[in-house]
Amino acid sequence: MDSATTDSTKPEPPPATRTLPVALVGAELPVPCVDGTDRPYLSLDAAASTGALPEVAAAVDEFLPWYSSVHRGAGQKSQRSTTAFEAARQALLRFAGRGDDDVAIICRNTTEAINHLAYRLRLGPDDVVVTTVVEHHANLLPWSRAATCRYVECQPDGTVTVAAVVEALEQSPAPRLLALTGASNITGWQPPVDELVEEAHRRGVPVVLDAAQLAPHRPLPASPDFVAFSGHKMYAPFGTGVLIGPRTAFTDGDPFLAGGGAVDLVDLDEVIWSQPPEREEAGSPNVIGAVALHAAVDTLGAIGWPALVAHDEEIALRLRSGVAAIPGVRLLGPSLDTPTLPVATFVVEGVPHALVAARLAAEHAIGVRHGCFCAHPYLIRLLGLDGTAVSRFREQVRRGDRSAIPGAVRASAGIDTSAADVDRFLTALAGLAGGEPPPVPYRQDARTGDHYPIGGPYPDVLVSADGHGGCSPG
Repeated sequence: MDSATTDSTKPEPPPATRTLPVALVGAELPVPCVDGTDRPYLSLDAAASTGALPEVAAAVDEFLPWYSSVHRGAGQKSQRSTTAFEAARQALLRFAGRGDDDVAIICRNTTEAINHLAYRLRLGPDDVVVTTVVEHHANLLPWSRAATCRYVECQPDGTVTVAAVVEALEQSPAPRLLALTGASNITGWQPPVDELVEEAHRRGVPVVLDAAQLAPHRPLPASPDFVAFSGHKMYAPFGTGVLIGPRTAFTDGDPFLAGGGAVDLVDLDEVIWSQPPEREEAGSPNVIGAVALHAAVDTLGAIGWPALVAHDEEIALRLRSGVAAIPGVRLLGPSLDTPTLPVATFVVEGVPHALVAARLAAEHAIGVRHGCFCAHPYLIRLLGLDGTAVSRFREQVRRGDRSAIPGAVRASAGIDTSAADVDRFLTALAGLAGGEPPPVPYRQDARTGDHYPIGGPYPDVLVSADGHGGCSPG
């Protein structure tokens, strides 16, 4: 392939230095508030999804004219698309600190990656997976469906000790796997991954790391056997994630998905599967998503981890200490002495979590998340709810009533968050927690648990009409 072909599939290299914070696509988009004022939108929901880096959007725009199906196509567009797709795969391996013995399987997101792995490891009901109550549902439900889970409890502050994990690893029967988060999506707490992997490997137990929260904020540890992360949390919101692990784990047996692109030869009574990673990527892959994620990891690499971590630490301290200092607000998770990612999850005394989030959005144009954050067991423990309370809420939900579902509010920052952004949020939260009356009344939809403003120049499209898509469920 000539040099022109190669160059056209790769984005322009990002600048060698970059000042943080970085303005993402759609930064400060004006949105209407209930008082009739348009305010610049402030996204503090990076732990759920991030906006796109300008370099990512530019790479996608540049690639789109050359988009075609990958692998086996003889046309120049298909050749260029294949080159771009495989270049992204290699970039993801480098980003994760992996070499030729590993493969990067490109999929939709972290959830799909972990489900993929749960299938490929051929676990059964008698197999034991050690995991923790801190995990996101993506790193709980696939294992509990495929095997028997042995859960490591957390302490009151939401952290898990190495000793507790070791105790679970040493129980009989011996576990097949340790499934661990790289960072909590609720508290931002980071387990000592390398130490835990060392303890697991000492006992012959492989480790899978859910790095969805960690990957945009810290260098990925090379010690886990498997790692999964998502582009939509890494400033590449184009529907791509990746599962990385030893090539040998995917060499034998049938793949998670069966179909075109995963085979070398098919007859009606025989299938010869391709070699990994192709055998794990049946169907037409998301080439655009791969190009986007490639541009994202290149841009993060150009900014450099020292700058990214320093920004994270500054914002995390300002955010968490500021929330903790507001009267009537309780910060969940570790003490301020424990380093975390820039995430602050909290409850406001006397104000439902859904109403807090609704008022921040409708009155201040600040986007946060509320509910249980797809980590129900962990949040229940952080809130200190007992079994009786949980049973009562469960029965209400079964009746279709989410009006009293427990939850909290989460503000989470990224590379686009400035100190001024944090101060703007803290000022709004302090006013709300201090009893500042709303400019308009709010109503609650019992089907979703969400609150909506009544009256004022607020878009009707934001108000749920059918009870679906509420914020609280997770």
